[in-house]
Amino acid sequence: MINDTTPCRMPAGKRLPEYLNPLRALAESQFMPFFQPLVTLRTGQLAGFEVLARWQHPLEGLISPGTFIPVAERDGWIGQLTRQILQKAFQAAAALPENLNLAINISPLQLRDLHLPEQIRALATDAGFAFSRIVVEITESALIDTLPSAVSIAVELKTLGCRLALDDFGTGYSSLSHLQALPFDKLKVDRSFVSSMTEKRESRKIVSAVIGLGQSLGLRTVAEGIETHEQAEMMLWLGCDFGQGYFYGRPVPARDLAACVSAKREKLQIAQGSAWKKISGSNFHVPPTQRLAQLQAVYDGAPVGLAFLDQNMRYMNLNQKLADMNGATIEDHLGSPVAEMIPELFATIEPHIRRALDGETLADLRLTYPSRGKLVRCPTIQ
Repeated sequence: MINDTTPCRMPAGKRLPEYLNPLRALAESQFMPFFQPLVTLRTGQLAGFEVLARWQHPLEGLISPGTFIPVAERDGWIGQLTRQILQKAFQAAAALPENLNLAINISPLQLRDLHLPEQIRALATDAGFAFSRIVVEITESALIDTLPSAVSIAVELKTLGCRLALDDFGTGYSSLSHLQALPFDKLKVDRSFVSSMTEKRESRKIVSAVIGLGQSLGLRTVAEGIETHEQAEMMLWLGCDFGQGYFYGRPVPARDLAACVSAKREKLQIAQGSAWKKISGSNFHVPPTQRLAQLQAVYDGAPVGLAFLDQNMRYMNLNQKLADMNGATIEDHLGSPVAEMIPELFATIEPHIRRALDGETLADLRLTYPSRGKLVRCPTIQ
């Protein structure tokens, strides 16, 4: 509810003019949720929404959170604001398809309130919204002074069935101890790095490092602030799982949720001269936990099918030759488990992959697709 890019109508964090009375606004229920689409990068399909707060003022119109969130935290009504926003958000989202999740932001001050999980439980229960569909986003900087209470709150939220996401990772206080101390499910790439990664090599390094860290820890990764096709393309090829930003849709009020859900969405088409190909020919170094983009030219030119898998046996990279052999597009493979793409061969090849994951090199291995009668020669699996 806190993070948003909408320009503020008033100076952020300063004392509000008298005609902007937040306590009256709370009493008159003027605060409302907006919903920003969250998509699965591999398929382009809707995965859920992030809840963002707005103040619908009768004179000023729509006021963005940068104006009133700092005031709410300073003056002590952030808890009341959160309850009003979440109550409306859960009620509006209860009618959405069950596969769509709802991500909610928690103020750093609320990580000191041990009653927070009970409040979320009560609001979701009243609206009939399943706990398993709730993703609670915690900004990493909020953990510096609140870690003991945050751990207690996080454990209770996980017990309810909620999932946790670490927001703004890499923006100044990044610590592996936070990832170790709390049971996070997702890791979010900050919009500042996403927006600059097409121009700045250092931003690309940070983005790839965060995604690689998420993959190595078994966390799903989310990229914020995707605004262009080029940015979306880069995030897809770096192995990011989910994305959000104006490229996929602006935040919408509850009345427009149904239209947003029913809107036609298509899989991202990778252009022949795409950004990742430019990067692969440059000095862009990608960690070994990810798809090695600089080797893409070798992948494309190889006369045999090649793939790069992560520790969970998901495709991080592959060439067109292997995609054709498996009878699916490259985009269909990315992020998908081997078991899903070649189910008829998986039982046979799985033991060999696991041996390779344990560090063994397998040479001159020959396998046959059971349902296709096609011989597949695997010269080396490393």
